[in-house]
Amino acid sequence: MRKEIQLRVQLKEEAVEGILLLKAAKHLSIAPSTIKSIKILRKSIDARKPQIYFNYKVAVYINEPAPEESEYSFQYQDVSKAKEIHIIGFGPAGMYAALRCIELGYKPIVLERGKKVQERRRDLKAINQDHFVNEDSNYCFGEGGAGTYSDGKLYTRSLKRGDVRRIFENFVYHGATEQILIDAHPHIGTNKLPKIIENIRATILNHGGEIHFESRVVDFVIKNKKLQAIQLSNGIEMSVSAVILATGHSARDVYQLLHKKDIALKAKSFAMGVRVEHPQHIIDSIQYHCSGERDELLPAAAYSLVQQVNNRGVYSFCMCPGGFIVPAATANGEVVVNGMSPSKRNNLYANSGIVVEINVDTDIPAFEKYGVLKGLEYQKSLEKLAFTAGGRSQSAPAQRLVDFVDGNLSDSLNPCSYQPGLNSAPLHSLLPKIIGGRLRKGFAAFGEKMHGYYTNEANIVGVESRTSSPVNIPRKENLEHPEIIGLFPCGEGGGYAGGIVSAAMDGERCAEAAIALL
Repeated sequence: MRKEIQLRVQLKEEAVEGILLLKAAKHLSIAPSTIKSIKILRKSIDARKPQIYFNYKVAVYINEPAPEESEYSFQYQDVSKAKEIHIIGFGPAGMYAALRCIELGYKPIVLERGKKVQERRRDLKAINQDHFVNEDSNYCFGEGGAGTYSDGKLYTRSLKRGDVRRIFENFVYHGATEQILIDAHPHIGTNKLPKIIENIRATILNHGGEIHFESRVVDFVIKNKKLQAIQLSNGIEMSVSAVILATGHSARDVYQLLHKKDIALKAKSFAMGVRVEHPQHIIDSIQYHCSGERDELLPAAAYSLVQQVNNRGVYSFCMCPGGFIVPAATANGEVVVNGMSPSKRNNLYANSGIVVEINVDTDIPAFEKYGVLKGLEYQKSLEKLAFTAGGRSQSAPAQRLVDFVDGNLSDSLNPCSYQPGLNSAPLHSLLPKIIGGRLRKGFAAFGEKMHGYYTNEANIVGVESRTSSPVNIPRKENLEHPEIIGLFPCGEGGGYAGGIVSAAMDGERCAEAAIALL
């Protein structure tokens, strides 16, 4: 017999051997000896009050063992001689589109502008140490996409877009820990993602798919509204039947190419702001109600904050407990920051994007001349401003938190995890009022919600500008572009996802749609 129940375990009980067995037996009023196995289905922490609890959802197997098989099996086929589908981009959307093609008997031809995951490391080192950005290989571009070296958080609210559990189990199939199937806010860690991505690459290649690295698409050949070929930067032209466009939200050259060819695009609202970094112990003390170090059974504390300021949302984004801030620029002459965490989340700092909603129809009238690319050009303008304010390198402009709100230039800055370094700058006056003014009020409000958060021990670092695409590539109900036959906009770059999991689900859907066309 299998029964699903909810259990609550106090922090002091968590380390007790067999505590779930004892609590399950008591909850079901049965002898512990009749329970043959307990499978954890979900685990979360309730730290709203000083007495901290772990909440468990478990399956209890009474007088029978738990089954060992996975809920899913992935039947990858030999597609070496199958009909081809071309996929541009090898981030989460492109990877899962390729895997789904192989399951369904079609051969994916993946074209990735960047390098293999391990080879990207040299280019990341060049950004951090030499302040040089390789425009095809950086924190955003390359095998695995932006998610590879920026955390690997798997939490999503896109529960209606696809099968989240299937996405998670496929990660486990390729080497992720089964813990991601249990945690309420699952996270792989930037140190573990590269090996998983290498395993996904191996699956695709071993079953007859192709992956071409350092192969940037520079043009589309379209005749009679049908996509017939794609051209690469090395001059190669490939004939195509269906193309899944999964280039990510930072491939600005793709938007510009589509716009130049009069292929329909839409301006899309997005969010921009800064990244704030606190010593992790401050966030721990607030969230866990402790004055010293957090209990070793507790993970580095996270937070989620939102405040309405002048009819716009100000909110935390991509919060990284025990993490560090990284340079996410995709071109020289701009500064962009993002955050990541290793799997253990054991760094000394906690960082989070704090961003403001930007309505492209009303908030940036000076950029109307750029038409559907106005949001993109607005992003670029603030990234160039950050480059100048940071000292015309990958050093980022920064300010202490209270100084920012009070409008004071910081005489000194706190130690920070951002490797290229910080440069004290008056972000309170440099950021446009629609962003800076709302951020200042938002931070003050956050200080009321989390006592101790509003402190000059925190730095704010600019700019956090790549939260989502400022451009939408439209598509019909069958996921095909409304004007171009055979083109399937996909994932974050198309404006249809907001993270690893939602992008992966959209990749699978686009693969199925492309196959339906063929």
